[in-house]
Amino acid sequence: MKIIKSLLVLSCTILLISCFGFSNKKQGNQQAMYTPQEDTKVAYFASGCFWCVEAIFESVNGVEEAVSGYAGGNTLNPTYEKIGTGRTGHAEAVAVYYNPKKVSFETLVTVFFGSHDPTTVNGQHPDYGTQYRSIAFYKTAEEKQIIENAINKLNKDVYNGKIVTEVKELKRFYKAEEYHQDFEKRNPNQSYVKAVSVPRLNRFKKKFPELLKDTH
Repeated sequence: MKIIKSLLVLSCTILLISCFGFSNKKQGNQQAMYTPQEDTKVAYFASGCFWCVEAIFESVNGVEEAVSGYAGGNTLNPTYEKIGTGRTGHAEAVAVYYNPKKVSFETLVTVFFGSHDPTTVNGQHPDYGTQYRSIAFYKTAEEKQIIENAINKLNKDVYNGKIVTEVKELKRFYKAEEYHQDFEKRNPNQSYVKAVSVPRLNRFKKKFPELLKDTH
């Protein structure tokens, strides 16, 4: 009985500090509507919990907005609950709206690879499953080449050929439920945000201070 209780406590603890451990749809205020500018472009990435990834890209100079969602699979109209099963084929992903005059797609790819471990199969600690896998999406042949060049260089210089990131053509991006948008910003005291998301963001900021927005 003690063993069973210990396992239950451990399971609850993991759930509380996982990206899938929060489903209170009433948490936070409604996100203001974002309207892209005429010359805005969009890039798409998946690298673990989208709460973390969204916050990282929104800290980058030239990024106008980052939207959490789902991409990479074939299931129609995926939801957070369906994604959590790991059987939809989709990953938690982020659509990054950016001004190409201020930040290039190549720099966004640098942000992507520099803010997670691309050698981890199906996950980023503490979140594991196909829905948390690493994917760099492309819409054009040029974007695909930029991603592949980055992988080749990193495999040679840093990761010794161990990168498992998928390079995948974007077929469709599904925006996630409203309560996921700007989650870290709107829920600073949530357990996962404090334990995982904020530390991940701070590690990125320390690594790439030259890419950050001027907050003054």
